[in-house]
Amino acid sequence: MDKRLLDILCDPVTKTPVRLLRRDELDALNRAITAGGVDTVSGRKVSAPLSSGLVTTDRKVVYRIEDDIPVMLAEEGIGTLQLADFPA
Repeated sequence: MDKRLLDILCDPVTKTPVRLLRRDELDALNRAITAGGVDTVSGRKVSAPLSSGLVTTDRKVVYRIEDDIPVMLAEEGIGTLQLADFPA
């Protein structure tokens, strides 16, 4: 992802900056998705693992990246509190 784009992106609700998910964070999220235990903020089940994503710097919300395009819609965010083994 373009560093300039990453520098200006933020959570659409809280305006918290975001960063790329680390590999261990992405792996933990995808394990939970595969197990069927992940919902978006709007309550929709996340059915497909993410190939990459962004997480707010406070580590509360993840946004997926599809075809190198961040999906920064508030209702599409994935709250990390529902992930029991999300890395610290």
